[in-house]
Amino acid sequence: MQRIVGESLKGKGQGPVIASRADSWDLPTMDLSIPIAATSEVAAAYFQGIVTLGLAILCVILHRRYGKPYFGWWALAWVVYATRLGAIITFLHTGAWGWLYWHQVTTGWTALALLWAALVFSRGVVWKSRYLLVALFPPAWSYGAIYRLDNFFLAAGPTVLFLSVATAWTGWALYRYHREVGSPAARGLAMVLFLWALHHLDYPFLRARGVWNPWGYYLDLLFELGIGAGILLLVLEDLDQGLRTLTSLSGELQRERRGSDGVVEAVVRRALALRGVHGAALYLMGGEAPGTVIHGAGVCALWPRQGLPPAARAAVEAMASTRVPEVLQGSGDADVSLHWPHPYTATLPILRGEELAGALVVVGEARDPFAALSTSFLVGFGQQVGAALANEELYDSLANRTDELEYLQSRMIRQHEEERERISRELHDETAQVLAAVNMQLGLLREQGDEGMVASLDHARSLVGQGIRSIRDVTRNLRPTVLDDLGLLPALRALVRDFGTLNPLDIEFEATGSFPPLSPDAELALYRSLQEALSNTLRHGACTTVEIALETDEGGVHLTVTDDGKGFDDGGEAALGRSRGGLAGMRERITAVGGWVGLGTGYGGGAQVHVWVPSRDRTVS
Repeated sequence: MQRIVGESLKGKGQGPVIASRADSWDLPTMDLSIPIAATSEVAAAYFQGIVTLGLAILCVILHRRYGKPYFGWWALAWVVYATRLGAIITFLHTGAWGWLYWHQVTTGWTALALLWAALVFSRGVVWKSRYLLVALFPPAWSYGAIYRLDNFFLAAGPTVLFLSVATAWTGWALYRYHREVGSPAARGLAMVLFLWALHHLDYPFLRARGVWNPWGYYLDLLFELGIGAGILLLVLEDLDQGLRTLTSLSGELQRERRGSDGVVEAVVRRALALRGVHGAALYLMGGEAPGTVIHGAGVCALWPRQGLPPAARAAVEAMASTRVPEVLQGSGDADVSLHWPHPYTATLPILRGEELAGALVVVGEARDPFAALSTSFLVGFGQQVGAALANEELYDSLANRTDELEYLQSRMIRQHEEERERISRELHDETAQVLAAVNMQLGLLREQGDEGMVASLDHARSLVGQGIRSIRDVTRNLRPTVLDDLGLLPALRALVRDFGTLNPLDIEFEATGSFPPLSPDAELALYRSLQEALSNTLRHGACTTVEIALETDEGGVHLTVTDDGKGFDDGGEAALGRSRGGLAGMRERITAVGGWVGLGTGYGGGAQVHVWVPSRDRTVS
């Protein structure tokens, strides 16, 4: 019966080459003789072997490109499958029983290699020596089936069941991965494997009799191509998902500055969006707080207060020694001792130039989240994250310096106004009073003097009176007391009235709505701005009409001054940036209180000045 069993088991269902005798089977008599056309089995086996070697080469290329272990296991599975085909081809040519034996052995090893590759891919399992016991089943059982057993179903049944269970288990591992992370490619690959597992079960009834010959080879070839396409789709899926996640983060890092906390949050949030990731945290190794977790999300949300768990610290230390992304798989007793429920912990180095600044730590349930992304890409991305964090530190430093400069500018303007107020008070209280006393004395001398000195004394009194008026004008310009006494709107109206009285201009002033309260500094800055704008219309505008509008706008007060003069030659903003005089002083005053200044062109081509200051609640001190 050795010959009969050998003929029945060979080919994993590819059908015997030597015609089997119906009376040799313990079955009802049937005409199952193999036609001469069955010789095409060898050609089909050669063709399948070539395609299988192509799949092996593809997985070797993927392994070299991405360095992931499961690509290596897939490559090994296809190499073993090609060896299996080589064994059956040699058996068909020579009829030597040893080649039939190795065909059966490599068939079982192929199923185990595919299963192991799927487990490494989906669960990140690690090798243990006891797994060798499973790998010993194919050579042990094949020896008994081919050389010892006489009953066909007893010899073929366990082998077929083993192949079907291993293949279905492979499909289940991938389907479970799809359920965890939502991978259409893994789901499709699982469906192909489930169908292949069912196809194994027809061996004792159809393929061993040659019914599928040579189409069984082509059917198996379709399953192989389906698995190869599924592997490629997994790679493309991982690349697409990973690149979209990381490029989205890259785009966020290039956006307008949001503060270092915002950048860290963006990094962690995007990492949490990676497939199979349940927690992410950013760990710093240097800076002001070395060895601390500055932000965490998901299952890592408490790490900033609790610190890195032992397993996560081990992953960071492993990454620090290699300076490349590392993935540590959880397994067995080690997890129990570390109280670590997560199957993997992945670390991505954060680099600032050549310095290792920290690590992005992610944990999850499925597998390596950086799957098909190359190490060089991930290192480059880590450098980008490090550069973004460094830039945020520079931005924060620059912002602090800017705040200091704004405070100094505001303080300088305030001191300037205080000095003007002091000078105004001294001129009003001392110099003007002295001149008034001199004027009174001159009046007494005129009354007491002779008629010849009256004209001289009257001229002297006129000069003193003119000096007193000049001092009053100076003191009013130095410090508008009407602003303190009556408020902003009456002070602006008085300024417009006095300016129109002294200068040949037609000035229209319009104030609409109720105005929110402004800080004293903002009121003074707005007053000075109108004062400077009116002076500029007279000095540079060559205009005859000026329109002034004061209105509430966006939580503050908006002042617009428009004239009908010649306007700006090269645009208002260019003039504002070029100015070193009154406009520059206006901008400094307004920005010091949190407002802004803009220049433009009016409806008639003249100049237009826009000034906005915030209300008291929004004023920046």
